Amino acid sequence: MAEAERIIGTPDTPEAAGAEPERDESVRPRGRRRIAVLFAVAAFAYTLDLVSKLLVVAKLEHHAPIEVFGDWLEFHAIRNPGAAFGFGAAFTVIFTMIAAAVIVVIARLARKLYSLPWAIALGLLLGGALGNLTDRIFRSPGIFQGEVVDFIAPKGFAVFNLADSAIVCGGILIVLLSFRGLDPDGTVHKD
Repeated sequence: MAEAERIIGTPDTPEAAGAEPERDESVRPRGRRRIAVLFAVAAFAYTLDLVSKLLVVAKLEHHAPIEVFGDWLEFHAIRNPGAAFGFGAAFTVIFTMIAAAVIVVIARLARKLYSLPWAIALGLLLGGALGNLTDRIFRSPGIFQGEVVDFIAPKGFAVFNLADSAIVCGGILIVLLSFRGLDPDGTVHKD
């Protein structure tokens, strides 16, 4: 009978005989690894930002700027209540809420994360958002109104920090991944 089914084209797989299909166990660990990458990148970016700000506050704040490449790049400690270029200084609480919302969105998206490049991009965003959110919560003048410590000062550009750099790099990577058609769940679509 099995020979006749094979000739006719009926599959003789265990599923056809009513048995349970075999499960591919490699799918589950793959997702966990991507989430682990996201949190590892976030932890690295956050730690680097936190340590750099602690050093800047301890060694550079209230001191003359340090020239790194002549007047093209300096380390100059400032406290920024607003966004880039000092915009929105009166909206510190709103920037705090935006950073918190970004963190929640990334945490929810992490459940469906199967793409390594997306894990890296979201990890950079998460680490940067956590870095600036930490300043907004714990630095003066008060909770949810704290000023962000910025210190990287290129000539003719805004003063920024490593959290800002992580956010920008993560954002650029997300744009590139989107243009390539790669989704966070690992699927690729061609439009």
